[in-house]
Amino acid sequence: MKRYICIAALISCTIANAQQSSEIEEVAIQGRKKIKQERAEFKRHAQSVETLSEEELNRNNPAAIDQTLSTMPGVQVDKRTNFGGQRLVVRGYGNDQKFNNWGVKAYWNNMPLTNAEGITILDDVDFAYVNNVEVIKGPAATMYGGGVGGAVRFYTRPNFTKGVSVSENVLVGAFKTFQSRTQLNVADKNYSVNVAYGHLETDGYRPNGSGLKNFFNVNGTIKLGEKNQLSFFGSQGYSYEKVSGQIPYSDYYAGIDNGNIAYIRKNAGNKINSTRVGLGYIWEITKNFKNFTTIFYSGNNFDRVAAGAFETSTNLNTGLRSTFMLNNKFGDFSNNVEFGTELQTSRSQISNYRFTGDVNTPMQVSNISKGSYFKYNNTQDSYFLVDKITYTRWDLTLLLGVSINRTRYKREDLLALPGLLTVNNINDYNKDLSFDKKYDAAYTPHFALQKEWKQQIFNLSYSEGYNSPTASSSFINYTNTVNDDLQPERAKMVDFSVHGLLLDTKLDYQVSLFRIDYSNKLTQLTIPNSNNQTYWANTGSQKNNGLEVSIGYQYKNDHSFLNRIVPFFNLSYYDAKYKDFSTRLLGDDQVYDHKTVVGVPRNKYTFGLDLYTKPGFYLINTYNYLGNVYTDFANTNLVKGFGLLNSKVGYKKSFGKLDVDAYVMGNNLTNQINYTFLFLGNSINDADAGNGYPKGLATDLNPGPSKAYFFYGLNLKYSL
Repeated sequence: MKRYICIAALISCTIANAQQSSEIEEVAIQGRKKIKQERAEFKRHAQSVETLSEEELNRNNPAAIDQTLSTMPGVQVDKRTNFGGQRLVVRGYGNDQKFNNWGVKAYWNNMPLTNAEGITILDDVDFAYVNNVEVIKGPAATMYGGGVGGAVRFYTRPNFTKGVSVSENVLVGAFKTFQSRTQLNVADKNYSVNVAYGHLETDGYRPNGSGLKNFFNVNGTIKLGEKNQLSFFGSQGYSYEKVSGQIPYSDYYAGIDNGNIAYIRKNAGNKINSTRVGLGYIWEITKNFKNFTTIFYSGNNFDRVAAGAFETSTNLNTGLRSTFMLNNKFGDFSNNVEFGTELQTSRSQISNYRFTGDVNTPMQVSNISKGSYFKYNNTQDSYFLVDKITYTRWDLTLLLGVSINRTRYKREDLLALPGLLTVNNINDYNKDLSFDKKYDAAYTPHFALQKEWKQQIFNLSYSEGYNSPTASSSFINYTNTVNDDLQPERAKMVDFSVHGLLLDTKLDYQVSLFRIDYSNKLTQLTIPNSNNQTYWANTGSQKNNGLEVSIGYQYKNDHSFLNRIVPFFNLSYYDAKYKDFSTRLLGDDQVYDHKTVVGVPRNKYTFGLDLYTKPGFYLINTYNYLGNVYTDFANTNLVKGFGLLNSKVGYKKSFGKLDVDAYVMGNNLTNQINYTFLFLGNSINDADAGNGYPKGLATDLNPGPSKAYFFYGLNLKYSL
């Protein structure tokens, strides 16, 4: 791998020194709609970036981001429920978490969806309201703070088409699914305001698998003058996703899904009421000096019923993200500087009560002394500086970046108040799980050499990232001590990428060759002789080598019946291995050097072929394949890969002021057995009490629909 990267670097340097040119002219790209933005972000971040435009997001139901984002090379989205419990996986990182996301940062309109603890919950995000996605692949801590896996940015971009328009989108179909969106857009050249109400309900494809979501969103931009712009965003959401639980592999391969009775008996599910508000301001201080600042607030009430516990929490997150941009030219050189900060404070109160396991009284919980009641005050702040120096005669850019990132957790045990749980002079709760933990400032550099040549962009970069342990993993409840031995995860990535246009800009491609070294890998382990009590430890290193390829083409002929053909192909090829990696099982060290990393397939690829006709009929086809994966560190359990074929046939046409889009959408047309979520690593061999399966049988898998299923949709838009 190092040899290939060195060869790529030599090629890039040779081209940089051999070619001399003036600034590249603006090119009218005739290829796919997403490419102009993707190239701009690729240049700005100086590392591999993939984007999805509104057209790509509508290949399937945009609310199902597991299907839309997984078409990208290097990106995989798992989920535990119909439209929730998502787990973002970028370049083989982020899949070893049992709940929620950790290690990959997420944003919506410049507002972090990831809280100060580094945890991301996506159930309350209205993905049907998102019309643009960017994924920065690999460590992106220089610009986005903690997150060794990368950053995923969701956008609802304003529509400045002058006038007033109203739209209604309706989808019905399999699993008694009904989805609607009512939207109003008012715009002129100086403002755009959009208001939308979205509704989604389904019985789901699994027992106890129903879901209900309601969202009210407001998004707007107002140009206050030539130099100032104000943007605002507000979202009120309700999400209730039932949880069916995991099943064993024997049932999965047999196509049997009766759900997990330990979850079904308790009517398990996740209920979230949330509010999210952001206010952004762009200020052109001088001709060459700008600032973009966003202040944000989010809050939610979260009730979670699982097989073993009932948890309720109130969570508040506030902060700001501010970026300054300074651009200057000095003869044949230009200098672009970005610097700024991202500050977050997360405050929450979390109550967790353990179920007794009584099958006759499934919702009965143990005495409060067996539960927990914590108040958290967590902070995370990062400061970043990126300087891009370009020699314009050669279109050669050197990027130098660095960030400083700090995390602090403070937890107060609200059950430890003197006398609270004392009855008849007997204290049932003789511990205090409060703690205050601060992780030292982490410095993460980013260096890149970038060369443009004949519409090709060559980029060789080195970047680092880090993850502080979460608040809960920073403390060992069993011993009532702070986990002072725990160190943040670190990542170092070398990436050579090329983004290019060929065939008169009709064909686009991106090729990335990378190596990521993860150190201080964090793993949850079981304490020997502790009745399954756990703690977190640094268990070693992980080496991810990979090749990613993305190729797309667009044929257009306005005079032909078949006036647009858009094929594409994406490939991810990985070699991910553990190094100096060991865990402790039953008191003995288990060494897993050179074993394949859990959950990372050797290959993953996507084919697409879209056909559009002059009368308005269209056919969209997507085949997405995920290769075999191991679930255990020892590589003894191999889970078979699968491929899903989805198609969408429709008719889209404008009749004066009325736009019509009617379609039929079919998923898993070849009836493939598939899964949507796996327990991996130390989380395997899950077996909840009273799950109805034989004792000792592992239930580690959430299946997807194993038969073809269909939806029917109608989108109407009227411009007043």
